[in-house]
Amino acid sequence: MSQIRPLIPLLVTAGILIGGNGLQGTFISLRAAEEGFSTSLIGLVGAGYSIGFAIGCVYVTRVLRAIGHIRAFSAMAAIAASAALSMVLVIDPLFWFAMRLVSGICFAGLFATVESWLNAAVTNSNRARTLSIYRLVDLGSVTAAQYLIPGVGIGGFQLFAIISMALTLSLVPISLADRSSPTVPEAIRFDVKKLWNISPLATIGCIVVGLTNAAFRNLGPIYAHEIGLSVTAIASFMSAGIVGGVVLQYPLGIYSDRLDRRIVIIVSTLGSMLAALFLAFLAGSDEWLNLAGIFVFGAFAMPLYSLCSAHANDHAADGEHALVSAGLLFFWSCGAIIGPLFASILLDLFGPQALFLYTAVVLAAFMAYTVLRMGARPAVPAGDERRSRFRTLLRTSFFFNKLAAAAEKERDRKR
Repeated sequence: MSQIRPLIPLLVTAGILIGGNGLQGTFISLRAAEEGFSTSLIGLVGAGYSIGFAIGCVYVTRVLRAIGHIRAFSAMAAIAASAALSMVLVIDPLFWFAMRLVSGICFAGLFATVESWLNAAVTNSNRARTLSIYRLVDLGSVTAAQYLIPGVGIGGFQLFAIISMALTLSLVPISLADRSSPTVPEAIRFDVKKLWNISPLATIGCIVVGLTNAAFRNLGPIYAHEIGLSVTAIASFMSAGIVGGVVLQYPLGIYSDRLDRRIVIIVSTLGSMLAALFLAFLAGSDEWLNLAGIFVFGAFAMPLYSLCSAHANDHAADGEHALVSAGLLFFWSCGAIIGPLFASILLDLFGPQALFLYTAVVLAAFMAYTVLRMGARPAVPAGDERRSRFRTLLRTSFFFNKLAAAAEKERDRKR
């Protein structure tokens, strides 16, 4: 914990920033409907953010190289705050599309800056725990921010102002307290091939997270509505998935810091796949079974991005963390654009259960790929004695013992 303490100001900054962004994503859709935008126009405005996010991932490493982490963060937060506030001045779908595109570019840069900063400041022995805490901050701040919408209301300018204030105030903690800004990356550009060479598994994993988790976030309410849940139950269904994501973030992070991370990725993928199959075939329209199923799904599915990111950064050299963070976010955004569109077609053709059947198939394919990668590359060596002690403790578990033994046997054969 002493290694993580210096990063608390950065995590506070991330919490304020992510809370403002999560509030904005929900509020803009509701406000657009209130202003009379059609469903297709609301979808266009939402697509603007995803497109901008992908663009931002491509160019963020150049910005970081040119001006460094703190200046890049400050510039992008200021632009994002201005874009959010300007939307109340011009109520027009094309203008809102443009501003959401600008916001997407900025937030891709902001998230890549924060994540590369975190990864540069930690070691392989505590990387996943740190990223798990970051994800806890993410999920907690987004969940808490949602309650401002019914509290303040979607009319007027108040929420626009609150969002802009949050994005601006995110600058304060790192400006006043943090001195851990990493070295500016040298001669690093956005390079898909290089990222693939660093970690094929993490690259595929982040696409899978986009394909599955984004489909749940976007189509979960439609699934819940079509199986007959009430409006209150739909809200509880979505909240259960997010709250479930908090439960195993840190425990799985600890396991992955002290084991071969790929074993934990397999466990997390298997758990989320089984939960998706439960929702597709067993939960039916029962409210409590669906709440239980989506809670378990969230508990295993939400940590996958952090685990994949930690695995990629294990293999990154000094100065490559910015490339890894930007690249993984880019591939996540690609999955997040494609996944909901493809899943919505399946849902229309085959009914609501198709959403989680699709999710289970994607996760099963990723789990098989992870097993193949365990035979293709040795694990990163243990970072400290605690990992060895923890591995010994886990060998009392039959499942972990079999997986670890199989991986070690394959490595010995290759030697």
